[in-house]
Amino acid sequence: MNGLSKAGICEKPAQVQGCGQHVLVIVGDPVIAELLSTTLESAGYLVSTACSGAEALTRLGGFRFDLVVLDLALADLDVLARRHRVTGERPAVLFLAAPDSLGALLSAMGPVGRDYVTTPFRIAEVLVRVQVLLRDWDPARQPRALSYGELALDDATCEARRGPRPLDLTPAEYRLLRHLLVNSGKVLSKEQIARHVWGEYRGGNAIEQLVSRLRRKVNQETPALIHTRRGFGYWLGATAS
Repeated sequence: MNGLSKAGICEKPAQVQGCGQHVLVIVGDPVIAELLSTTLESAGYLVSTACSGAEALTRLGGFRFDLVVLDLALADLDVLARRHRVTGERPAVLFLAAPDSLGALLSAMGPVGRDYVTTPFRIAEVLVRVQVLLRDWDPARQPRALSYGELALDDATCEARRGPRPLDLTPAEYRLLRHLLVNSGKVLSKEQIARHVWGEYRGGNAIEQLVSRLRRKVNQETPALIHTRRGFGYWLGATAS
């Protein structure tokens, strides 16, 4: 096992919750990768993993992640460094760095959107730093409140309400409702919804089940807000057509 060790495996994580943001974990050690992905998923994030620089390039080329957790001890890190420069609006990066490699971080840190934890790391610290990076690094993406009539979502607390009634939503339900609300009046296909909620297309009845659960929570009052356009997809609005 590399310098990451098994630190944090038995540690009780801090009560940190995500809102379904997409995180890519790039770690060569499968035990540590599993620890990080399981913990982040339990905290409400959508997680993909890559065990090499080459695999990370493929992941980053096919999807826009909100944050990357990157192990600086990765064997082929140079492949990723040469061919992919993490710039622009996304993603933020949390480096996992051995104490003797901190000097190498100077050129990678930048003024915003970068942070690091030293290894062996504490899971609670990783969770807190992930949350802070996602919350603070980009002013254009500060948490905000969204609403449609009496339906309101608060990205700062990841809470939703319809009038005075709180909606007890899972991270996937919150992300779906937010996507429908931002695109109110527009029909979204199953593929569009799946790729937004999970970062990949899911066949079968996964979308139908998710929409059904959300509809039961949102449509308890009138008018119904979540509708189906048969053969096309789903949309949010005050009246069905």
